Amino acid sequence: MNTTLVKQQILPLPAGYTARGGNIDDYKIACDLLNAHSQYLNKCDDLNDPELLRLDWQNDGFNPETDTRMIFAPDQTLVAFAECWLTQEPPVHPWIFGCVHPDHWGKGIGSHILTWAEEHARLALEKCEPDLRVAPRSGAEAHNQAGLDLFEGLRWKYIRSFYRMVTDLDSAPEVPSFPDGITVRPYNPETETEEVYRTLVDTFKDHFGFIAPPFEKGLADFKHNFIEEPGYDPRFWFVAMAGDEMAGICICRPEDAEDLESGWVNELGVKRAWRKRGLGYALLKHAFAAFYTNGKKRAGLGVDADSLTGALRLYERAGMRVQRQFNQYEKEFRPGRELAVESL
Repeated sequence: MNTTLVKQQILPLPAGYTARGGNIDDYKIACDLLNAHSQYLNKCDDLNDPELLRLDWQNDGFNPETDTRMIFAPDQTLVAFAECWLTQEPPVHPWIFGCVHPDHWGKGIGSHILTWAEEHARLALEKCEPDLRVAPRSGAEAHNQAGLDLFEGLRWKYIRSFYRMVTDLDSAPEVPSFPDGITVRPYNPETETEEVYRTLVDTFKDHFGFIAPPFEKGLADFKHNFIEEPGYDPRFWFVAMAGDEMAGICICRPEDAEDLESGWVNELGVKRAWRKRGLGYALLKHAFAAFYTNGKKRAGLGVDADSLTGALRLYERAGMRVQRQFNQYEKEFRPGRELAVESL
């Protein structure tokens, strides 16, 4: 019996609006749109450097010409765009991201780009083994009621929330001592990139939604997104060593993409054998101290609100507070065997 979800019709654009596939040169106008959207919702830019979006679109397997949809108003200004990411191997959870300029809300443009992305995401059904569950995922910030209503109106199901957290660095953070046998230092970019990546994968096996990619692809994507990006600074990548073993990592960028006065913790992970000893907390405080020394007034990160490893409690204990909430939704195209981590 075929239990694949019946297709959702691509809903039309309002009269006078036009659509086309994107191209890499659209990244600047797309970034301007992202920032206008974020200024309306959050009173801040989403990206302070448009090169971050260009880098994103240059990920292996993503093609802006086929995987984005650009919407233009009658005066030919960009008013919306959508991305559909099928780069996961296998792409059991295509990622959809969309943005509509607030001046053009309420016209059905969001419905058009989301239903276009749904249709494009169906390519995943051909790329995944027939026994695998396939369900694209997307979402909106919790205070964006129009966005939440859009997903629910098109029969998407809420599955989880994620927080953007922040802490003030008004004074030098107190860094606790590290567990016995552990030393912490910046990583060596000449010799340790692969080991940092292996440690990241090892720690993220316990994170909701994680699917381990093929090693070579995963390593190449890691280098592209973390090392080739404009904010890369190896002085803010910290490794916790237990002798010759890498027990934990804290990968940071000295500037938050939306707040130049804040540092950002990209990834914090501790291997299972070294958890519950205070290592994650000490690494986080070590990063805060580095940000403070670098003149930053705040530090931020993102976290699963129902973290399987208890990361939220760790961050709260470190003095962090929730700044914003992102609600994630999915739409099941086909039931079956779930590849992504959902529990421990």
